[in-house]
Amino acid sequence: MHTIEIVLAMLVAVVASGYLVRILPFSLPLPLVQIGLGAVISGVFNRGHTLDPEMFFLLLLPPLLFLDGWRIPKQGLLRDKTTILELAFGLVLFTVIGAGFMIHWMIPAMPLAVAFALAAIISPTDPVAVGAIAARAPIPKRLMHILEGESLLNDASGLVCFRFAVAAVMTGTFSLASASLTFLWVAFAGLAIGVAVTLGVSAAQRWLWGRFGEEAGAALLVNLLIPFAAYLVAEEFHASGILAAVAAGICMSYVELTGRISGSMRVQRAAVWSTVQFAFNGIMFVLLGEQLPGIVERAIHSMDETGHQSPWWLAVYVVAINLGLVLLRLLWVWLSMRWNLFKARMRGQQRAGTPWRVILATSVAGVRGAITLAGVLTLPLMLPGGEPFPARDLVIFLAAAVILCSLVSASLLLPRLLHGLELPHDEGEAREQDLARKLSSRAALAAVEKARQKMAENQPATTVQLLNDAAARVSQLYQRNLELGDDPDADPEQVRRMQRSYRKLRMAGLTAEREELFRLTRRGSISDELSRRLIRNLDLLESRQRE
Repeated sequence: MHTIEIVLAMLVAVVASGYLVRILPFSLPLPLVQIGLGAVISGVFNRGHTLDPEMFFLLLLPPLLFLDGWRIPKQGLLRDKTTILELAFGLVLFTVIGAGFMIHWMIPAMPLAVAFALAAIISPTDPVAVGAIAARAPIPKRLMHILEGESLLNDASGLVCFRFAVAAVMTGTFSLASASLTFLWVAFAGLAIGVAVTLGVSAAQRWLWGRFGEEAGAALLVNLLIPFAAYLVAEEFHASGILAAVAAGICMSYVELTGRISGSMRVQRAAVWSTVQFAFNGIMFVLLGEQLPGIVERAIHSMDETGHQSPWWLAVYVVAINLGLVLLRLLWVWLSMRWNLFKARMRGQQRAGTPWRVILATSVAGVRGAITLAGVLTLPLMLPGGEPFPARDLVIFLAAAVILCSLVSASLLLPRLLHGLELPHDEGEAREQDLARKLSSRAALAAVEKARQKMAENQPATTVQLLNDAAARVSQLYQRNLELGDDPDADPEQVRRMQRSYRKLRMAGLTAEREELFRLTRRGSISDELSRRLIRNLDLLESRQRE
């Protein structure tokens, strides 16, 4: 019963955060509001919950990482694969080495292997936190795609480095060859298992649908279970469950392109996943806030280990580590971009330099989140000999403080860094959208005419006329898409203004239709079932107009 109460309390806090972020007179990212609510629940009401890191990993992370992998733009991921891999793997190793030595130099009482463990667990960025910050900062699309791709892939490299650093503390030995081989297995086996699980489940579903028909409820439940299956199978084979969940999501996006599920199921599934994403994201940050009071209290008690009595030294450590992380990231990003420019010139290509504000924004946007918290809480309590794990409470505090500081600094600095930044307009997306609109409209017109001819065969003249009128009405919708923007002399600004006007007028009509349907339902003129069906159609049309 206690567990059920905790889950319900978490969900209530998440709902409250959604309203608080709109009620507050100043702008705050949603994760910070949720962390604050968690801290209030734990510190003021003494209702904190002891976090089980393994349960945290299993229940919350796989579906969120699966969804991020599913929705991330694949063209952007492939186009910037070199930059993403440099950040996801090269930057993690660079951060572990640089930050590890800096932390050990700053806190000599912390063994070097423990300092490397702390540097490793704070090296991965978090896709959930990055997405939350992006909602309030005008991050360019291409930069956002790079940050999302990095945060999806660097979890495995950071966690593997963390596990080897902890193993070095526990055993007193470290083998680079063994670590390298293990990393290759963890990464590639995790990716392969994620892809295999998605393909296997999708093939089984298609076979069942072909034999017994499509069941929407069961199909939605299976879709929700895929990331858990990928994670558990990968962990069973000692591979990366996190990378398996990400790979399963990326593979799912390609399975989706087969178009073998109905449109109504896609609409239902999108609604379910949006709810899961909002709830699980919020629970993660509320749990982080609940851990904070206890983490701070234990860190203050452990100050004797550092040789300093004043708890203000904790603030010094936090500021220094966060500055070090930003500077290391800035140096790596700058070196990476200079290297890419050099390679382009060697190939005879002319490539424009990256504005310094974009480079600085990329450095500040390295936001840490739930993976860092869950990972650091898995630190052992004792060494094999029975001695306490060195500086465990201090390491946990510093990791939690890095999460908070990265969230705060990104939410404050990114909007200012990117405000008014003029970047080259991406004409490719507009061309692709125009091509897709025209070609799909032409295909639809051809299909409408073919269907009209087939339906009109051997029919009386009155029926043929009705079919012609119906086909003309349908064709008008698609003909507009073909005519829009075809005039080469048309002013692009006037075309955009006409599109905006059309959307506003269409939205006004849809709103009036919906209000009238509600009025008819309240009067009992139409049934509830019919009303829900018609209103759902209007909602889908409205969502299309808002795209």
